[in-house]
Amino acid sequence: MATSFPSAEFSNKNSQEGKVKETAKVHDENVLQKHVAFFDRNHDGIIYPWETYQGFRAIGCGILLSAFSAIFINLGLSRKTRSGKALSIWLPIEVKNIQRAKHGSDSGVYDSEGRFVPSKFEEIFTKYARKHPNALTSDELMGMLKANRVPKDHKGWLASYTEWKILYVLCNEDGLLHKEIVRAVYDGSLFERMEKEHSEKKKSK
Repeated sequence: MATSFPSAEFSNKNSQEGKVKETAKVHDENVLQKHVAFFDRNHDGIIYPWETYQGFRAIGCGILLSAFSAIFINLGLSRKTRSGKALSIWLPIEVKNIQRAKHGSDSGVYDSEGRFVPSKFEEIFTKYARKHPNALTSDELMGMLKANRVPKDHKGWLASYTEWKILYVLCNEDGLLHKEIVRAVYDGSLFERMEKEHSEKKKSK
């Protein structure tokens, strides 16, 4: 299943030759919080499983994928964002501490403080995009995931695979995962655009 997006909307107009400039402003922001904030549906700083579910449904995911994602994400992240607190059966994720839940075997685009690292983002494409300089094929994506694996970090392997596979299934265009799509998912803007597009499609039916 592929979702088509107008590429112009996702283009970085201030970049040159598709490269993201590494500015102090971008680097200092906790972009990881912005990435997950979409799923905080009532904007109270806490993401519960039903909010994760609602977020996935809002961007057009099916019931089963949304339910799986809600359980997988909240079960995996809740306790990490609530260090020092007892495990809650409601599996809340605290947005302000989301950087504590950063898993291993990832791309390194978010640093340990949740900030966006442009040079690491560019590496995704300079290292692994072979057929098209600004897009990844399924095989190239799998090559990146394998290269990022930390030995014996099985949880990190699973988390990275799940995140990227869902993104690829939802957003590939003719088998390609475009750079502007990947950039938009890192700062969270992709989710808002997908929600708007899905809502417009429902209204037009």
